[in-house]
Order: sequence, then C-alpha cells, then structure tokens
Amino acid sequence: MSLLIKNGRIITAVDDYKADIYIDDETVSVIGESLDMQADRTLDATGRYLIPGGIDPHTHIDMPFGGTVSADDFETGTRAAAHGGTTTLIDFAIQTKGQSSIAALDTWHQKAEGKTAIDYGFHMILTDMDDGRLPEMRQLADEGVTSYKLFMAYPGILYVDDGTIYRVMRKAGDDGTVICMHAENGIVIDEIVKQMLKEGHTAPKYHALSRPTRMEAEGVHRSIAIAEVAGVPVYIVHLSSADALEQVVLARNRGVHVFAETCPQYLFLDHSYYEQEGFEGAKYVMTPPLREKWNQDALWRGLKFGDLRSISTDHCPFCYKDQKELGIDDFSKIPNGGPGVENRLSLVFNGGVLPGHINLNEFVDLTSTSAAKMFGLFPKKGTVAVGSDADLVLFNPGRKETISVNNPVTHNMNVDYNAYEGFEITGLSETVISRGKVIIEDCKYVGRKGDGQYLKRGYYSG
Repeated sequence: MSLLIKNGRIITAVDDYKADIYIDDETVSVIGESLDMQADRTLDATGRYLIPGGIDPHTHIDMPFGGTVSADDFETGTRAAAHGGTTTLIDFAIQTKGQSSIAALDTWHQKAEGKTAIDYGFHMILTDMDDGRLPEMRQLADEGVTSYKLFMAYPGILYVDDGTIYRVMRKAGDDGTVICMHAENGIVIDEIVKQMLKEGHTAPKYHALSRPTRMEAEGVHRSIAIAEVAGVPVYIVHLSSADALEQVVLARNRGVHVFAETCPQYLFLDHSYYEQEGFEGAKYVMTPPLREKWNQDALWRGLKFGDLRSISTDHCPFCYKDQKELGIDDFSKIPNGGPGVENRLSLVFNGGVLPGHINLNEFVDLTSTSAAKMFGLFPKKGTVAVGSDADLVLFNPGRKETISVNNPVTHNMNVDYNAYEGFEITGLSETVISRGKVIIEDCKYVGRKGDGQYLKRGYYSG
C-alpha cells in the first residue's frame, strides 16, 4: 500500500524542514515539496511534526523476576509502545545460569513471534559464560543479537563476577559487538539490605536507601575500567545519578569508548515518591531507585552535552495489586521495575523541549537516532530518509492531555497504575506509521497483532 503524507514539518536528528513524503513498499520512496503523486492513501500533517518512529533500546517484556512475570507480554507491551510513538524496541532475552544462550534466544523468539505491534530486536543477558561457550556469542551476533548485557547487581540471580565480565567483554570487542552494563555494586548492596532488614526497616523507601549513588558510581567506574582494558565499547544502562554520570564524563574526557542512557523516571520523578503514606512507594521500586531531585539537573546537562546518549524506559511493569504486594512486609521482595514504554516521547518533549533543556533535533536523537546507531539499526531505522523504513510519527506539539491510568489516550500498558499519574503534558503522538502502515490513528490502535517483525541488527557503528 502506498501512502502520501502532505504538509509535514520533518524533523530528524540534524534536519528541520517542510516537505511531503511518499511511501511505497514499506520504505520512504520520495521526499519533496508539493508532491503530486497518486497514492492509495493521503494524510495531511499540517501543524504536526513528522519525526522518525521512536526506538526504545531497553525494555523487559514477559520477563520472570522475583517470583512473578512482568505484566506486559509482547502483544500488550508493543501495542502500548506504538500508542506512545515508539515503532521499534529492543528487549532483553535472558540466559539462565548453565543454559545455552542460543536456547535462551529461542525462548524469547517464542514469546514474541506473531504477537508484536511494532518491530523488535533482542539484547542477550548473559549470566555465565565459560571459555568453552564463548563461541555462542558469535552465533548470537549472526542471528542479529549484537549486544549483551551483564549485571553487577542481584547476586545469585543475574550477577556475574569481574572475571566473567572481562571474558565476555574481550570476546565482544573481538567480534565488534557492544556490552550493556547494569552497573551497581550488588555485593555491597546486599549487605546493606541485610542490615536494614535486621534493624526492622521493611518499607518501600528502604529499597532506595539500600542502593546509594556511590554504589552506582563505583559500578560505573569498574565497568568502564574493565571495558577499557578489554577493548570494547560499553553502554551504561539506566544511569540515574550525578555521581555515576561523573564517572562517564571523566572517562569520555580521556577518550574511552563509553556511552550511557538515562530514563524518564530519573528525569521527572524523585526520591520523594517513596515517602508517600502506606505502601504507595512500592510503585516506584525500581533499580536503580529514584534519586534526590537535584540529580536531574546533572542528567539534563549530560543529555545536552552528549555524555548521555539516549533516553530509554527500562519498561518492566508489575501490577501494584498481587505483584508489588509480594513485598508488603519486606521491601527486598518487591518486584523491581515500573511502567513507562507508552509515555516516553510525550514526557521528554513536554519536560525537555518545552523548557529548553534540549532542542527538537536533540529530542529526535535521544529518542530514536542515537539508539539506532548504537545498536546496528541505522539508517534503516532512526531517521527520515529515502530508502529508510517508513517508521514515522505525526506528533502534535500542541495537544494537551493528562497522563492517567484511566485515560485511554495515555495509558494502554497492562498494569494497574501509571508512574506519571496526573502529569499534565503538552505534545502527543497522534498518528503512528510502522513500515508504511498506519497502526495508530488519532490516538486509536488500528493495527493488528503480528504486524511487527524481528530485526536482525547489524554491528555497532557509534
């Protein structure tokens, strides 16, 4: 089906101009002024920004954790992402200890195949990797999994020791792939948790107090040091604090190949959310936790000056009832994670562009283009150009909405609360196009289960 979009203001990471777009065979075919071409359908983009579909490089859909499973599966999670203007996500498959990582990839393919509303790829979480199985990493790369995540947190579950980190980093560097790091000193944090529980501190806020920013900064510093010796690009996920960012800046100033992302929760929420009455703070139990509000200024500077390269969501939703309440008497048993895949673009536009923290080109770069380059999807994804996939968003910069679990315009995630409940936002993804097909029209889902395709990602391109 061909599609003609008229009167758009096209904004990419480097461009801002007015033009029409003609789409044929799932890709952008022609860009020009006042195009007079026959198409099966024509859309009028007057008053809208025409931007590349968002790319969320960090989600945890249908993920087992803490005795339960994240609330969104690949049908509901990708549909919610589409509502928010995200047309590609990269989720995390998990190799359990002792399991083949190739078998783990098969498991996640089974979870996703035929269900997704948008295109998707996978990183691989590695929980062990001895010398004999290192060749699996090349096999994963051949299957389009060109990035691997390692955890310094969660001993006994996802944690890997420094020797394993170095071994995997060295192999990834040899192969031209990327390492994603969850950088916190989980060994020390577990000792703090034990101490707090022994002293009778069981409320949700102690989750945050048991994970101080210095333990994040130490993990970031150690990750960078090992990656520097191993010769591999390292991508610090969900960076949350000024302490941790300082380590990234120092390393980048030395010329080290280190990059980092942050998330909307660290830009717009803060530690005060844990101080709510009763068990409400459990809604915000995530790792790293929310920080003191003053950290947000440092994170915005990091985004402005390129030390933070992208904004992901770390979407990992657990329902307040039945799931978060597993830890009602012990904060360490609250499933870690929160919802957010649907609200990212609106939050970043409203809270980043409108106040002047970032400009429109940076908005596109941080929510789409940079992730496409980092994770082997550019220029197929992440830009508006002839030959690129026709993943496009007609973004209304003037539309106002209130984010609420009860508002179907802003909440379609399969979870019983919204972390940004009551936020008044300006700027909304009204029409969303995935490979030339309209899947969201006037904020309503018009796509079909299975529209999305698995993406075999290429190698890191910076």
